[in-house]
Amino acid sequence: MDEIKGRAWKFGDHIDTDQIIPAERLTSDNTDRLGIYAFGKVRPDFAKAVKQGDIIVAGRNFGCGSSREHAPRSLRQAGVACVVAESFARIFFRNSINVGLLVIECRVDADEGDSLTIRPDEGTILNESTGKLFRFKEYPPFVRDLIESGGLMAKIRKKGRCSK
Repeated sequence: MDEIKGRAWKFGDHIDTDQIIPAERLTSDNTDRLGIYAFGKVRPDFAKAVKQGDIIVAGRNFGCGSSREHAPRSLRQAGVACVVAESFARIFFRNSINVGLLVIECRVDADEGDSLTIRPDEGTILNESTGKLFRFKEYPPFVRDLIESGGLMAKIRKKGRCSK
């Protein structure tokens, strides 16, 4: 996987899927525009201010709540390259991999706006703003392949087993 360099967006513990993408924004005619609603109720500035390649740094149990795939999809569409959290709700973790969003379980000391460099193949996160280095367990090759392919459906389409 390629190195990721981005600005940190700091979130706390127990960020649920309704905070990530409000339920009323889950209509069938906007699935390609979910990113403009990311964190719309809890951080209204997020969708307009987030830049391609930015990184969410959070506490425990990120993505708890409903099991909808829309939450990681909205983050990806908003430009988020990776979510780093101390822990994830299991269904959010799996849904993220399915849609091609890199999620890393690791406790990282970072403040809002810090510059981070993530090297997935080395299992490291460097906080460029503080010089602190953090290590995480690398993904097995088949999971890396899914994420690099853009998710499960993108991988299936590339193999020619599913039409769009």
